Formats: sequence, C-alpha cells, structure tokens
Amino acid sequence: MASTAVEACQWTVAALARYAPATISVLLHVPDRLRCVAATGAWQVFSTVPPKAGIVGRVYASGTGATVPDVTADPDYLPVRPDVTAEVCVPVLDPAGRPIGVLDLQWSGPVELALWRETAERVAGRLGARITALGGPPAESRSEKLLRHAAALTVAPTEWDLMTTAICAAREVSTLSAAVLLLADGAGPRLGAPTGTPGELESRVRAELTEAGAPALHRMIARAHRHGPGYTLGEAGHPPTAEYLPLADAGVRTLVAVPVGPPDRGGVLLVADERLLRPDPTTVNLVELLAGQAWTCLDRLRTLARLREQASSDPLTGLGHTGPFGQRIARATPGRTALLAIDVDGFKAVNDTYGHQAGDRLLVGLARALEAALRQGDELYRIGGDEFVAVIEVSRPEEAVRIAERLAEAARSTGRTISVGVALPQAGEPSEQTLRRADQALYAVKRQGRDGVRLATT
Repeated sequence: MASTAVEACQWTVAALARYAPATISVLLHVPDRLRCVAATGAWQVFSTVPPKAGIVGRVYASGTGATVPDVTADPDYLPVRPDVTAEVCVPVLDPAGRPIGVLDLQWSGPVELALWRETAERVAGRLGARITALGGPPAESRSEKLLRHAAALTVAPTEWDLMTTAICAAREVSTLSAAVLLLADGAGPRLGAPTGTPGELESRVRAELTEAGAPALHRMIARAHRHGPGYTLGEAGHPPTAEYLPLADAGVRTLVAVPVGPPDRGGVLLVADERLLRPDPTTVNLVELLAGQAWTCLDRLRTLARLREQASSDPLTGLGHTGPFGQRIARATPGRTALLAIDVDGFKAVNDTYGHQAGDRLLVGLARALEAALRQGDELYRIGGDEFVAVIEVSRPEEAVRIAERLAEAARSTGRTISVGVALPQAGEPSEQTLRRADQALYAVKRQGRDGVRLATT
C-alpha cells in the first residue's frame, strides 16, 4: 500500500519492530551518502553515513550482509546505544542485485542472530523490489543539496575551487540552468571563475557580460546590494530593467539575483534560465543561504592568504624574509645559484642621527631600487635590519659579479652605498656554508672601504 519509497521503509521498520526487540533502521543511498529514512527510537540515529563507514557502509559497499555477535569486537561498529551487543545488517538490493541501501538491526540482549539474519534478508529483498517499483530511493531534497554543497564550500582549497562549487551548487539548488558570480575588487567588478563545463546559456551570459564591461557589472552589483534579492515572475512580455539588459541579450528569461558579501567588496550571484519559469520564494531563500555561505568561505580563504603572505614577507619592505629565503637556498644548484649578501653602508648612523623612521624610509627606497636592478626571476630577501640577500641563477661566477655591481650602482642612485659579497654553492656544500662565504666576502669589502663587490673564494 506504500505510495513512496520512504513510506515503504517506514512501514517495514514498524512491522519489524512489532516482533524484534531491536533498534531498527533503513538507510538508502541518497545521493552520495547512506541517509536514514526510517528508524525506531534510539538516543542517537545517524542521519547520514559515508558509503563506506561503519558496518552499514561495509555491507552497502560489498553487497553482502553481516552478522556481528559482539559489536565491541568489530572496529567498524558505529555506536547508537551504549547497551548494544549484537548487530545484523543486510543490503537492500534492487531486482538486478545492485545495493540501494541497508536494513540494520541492533540488539541489547540475547538473540538468535541466524534466524533474524534470514528474516532480515527476506524482508530486505521485498523492500528493495518495492522501492524500485516506486521509482527508486527518494530524490535528494533541495535543503539536503544545500547542506552537501555547503560542506563542500567549507573545504574548498582555492578561490577557483570555491567559485566552481558555488556556481554548481546554485544551479543544482535552484534547478535553473546557469549561474554566474560577479565580484568587486580593487580593480573593479569582475566575473568569477567559470565552472569546468559551463552550459550554453552560461557561456552566452559570460560573453555578454564580458562585452558589457565593468560599468554594467557594477550596476548589477549595486542594484542587488541597494534593493536586496530579486527574481522574475516568469511572465512573457515584461522587459527587464536596464541593469539586466545584457542578460536578456544572452537569452535569459528567468533570473534570481542575490547579493554576496558587503557592498564594497562583495558581489552578486546571478542564477538564470532561458525558459520562462517562476522561482518560488523558498528557492530564492536557499540561493541567499548559499551566497552567504560562499562569501563566508571566500572571505576566510582571502584572510588565510593574507596571513600567509604576512608570515612569509617582511612587513616594512614587502620582501621575503628568513623563512622563504631558507626554503629557496635549500634548492640552490651547485655552480649556478649565486647568493649576493648585501649590507647597507653607514645605516646605523642614519638611525642614530635622523631616527628610525628615516632609517625605514631608506630601507624601503633601497629595496625598491635593488629590485628594479635585478633581472626577471631573480629574488631579493631582507634577512636582518639592514641586511639583504639576492638569489640569482647564473651560468658563471663573472655574471653574478656583474649583477652585484649593477646593484651597487642602483644603491648609489638613491644616495647610499652598499657592500656586496658573492658566493656560488659548491657540490655537497650546505647552503648555510655558502651564505657564510658570501658574508665573509662582504666583510672583506667593508674592511677595504665599503661600496664595492667581492667574489668569495672557494
């Protein structure tokens, strides 16, 4: 008499509960988890279980039932009640023999497991046939989809992964065919990264928005943040507002637009379809929730990126400091990677005479001048108060000396002078020893009057 798969599972559990003094549950595969759709009372019922977790996951993955006379001896057991001692779990199969879920029974007292295993298998067989006749396991609800995608957003490792997940989630939760994320940044509004496989409408929308340019994107973002979420009513013959003309030109006939993040650095999520549809308010609410989660995760990623950058760079000059420098010289190639140890001549006198602010300005200006004198791919680090190191790749020592002389000339153009020691790592030489030889060459320059370059001896 059941008219849905969920009803069939609920009635099966209720019928078994009349005869079995056990905790009973049916979990079906919906769509990437085993989701509990019917159960008897317990302190804890697992709403969802990964497909290979626990005894239930093992039975589903293998398609073979399990009889566990002592759950404490089974490492896969998922505790539901503290007094459970035994478990019988059997797969729910469709008529073709493919697992679509599991039927699980757990006891807290003595029980004839073999007889209940046989009964459970017969019941599960009939339940699988009935679920298949009713169209298979229940479809994932939109709220369940939102939960699944929200979890994926929280673990997205990069902005591109996060935007791709958000766009795919917006399409799936709304059931509309296209989604585009517009974001504001320092350079102006821009299109978010496309998904891996954008559909035809989404490709047209992206093309129209790109052609419309930054002012049009800014107007769409401003409208969403000024007036809040909006959506179309699916009625023919009603022209779009001016902000959405590029979307209409791309073939959009149905639109949900919700703001993302704060007005000054957020954006707008546009979810669209070329069919004339009428999104219900619940759909709009779900897209709003998705946009809020996406922004929270995006802001977290950007904050972490800023913290990583601050942790690996000198706050005064923006150059890398000792941490990334150590990683770089650990990759030095013997005979080709040159280390240029640089010291600012007379820096202490500047601090003592004019103060630390003047000294800081000197270091920043000198850092910019030295960076400009280096070649593409060369790297400059600040490893101490007035100590810098350049790491460069050269084909012979004389080339490294020429670049060091160019740095010395760049320093003179700022009104200061530097002393530079040059060293190339030798085969089997620790990087610390190479840097020590460069420092020794630098101090030799200091002793000879400063403002010069010296190549370290082997």
